[in-house]
Amino acid sequence: MTNSKPREFFIQGVTLDGHTFRPGDWAERLAGAMSCFRPDGAQGGIGAFIGYSPLCVPRMINGVKCVIVSEALKGVEPMAWDFVMNFARDNQLQLTEACLVPEVAKRAS
Repeated sequence: MTNSKPREFFIQGVTLDGHTFRPGDWAERLAGAMSCFRPDGAQGGIGAFIGYSPLCVPRMINGVKCVIVSEALKGVEPMAWDFVMNFARDNQLQLTEACLVPEVAKRAS
């Protein structure tokens, strides 16, 4: 059995009929609601910090607000995965399976 990397899904801030989804901070709100669902669990106490979970992060891609959701979220908390996927469906947002390619640093010529 192979251990494949979890799939990533891009929830785009564009509805199925092409309209920009509002409010403008929807991606940050959605990712913020998922911030405690982390691969190693929520870390509290004196060393805790505020930040997005690596399993659900907001990004701007080609001028479109998106939330990138890792399928690994399902293994951490199935109800959180269902919440995010139902949010996309209920709001008729475009959903794409893809992967985020890291940017390559440009060399000075």
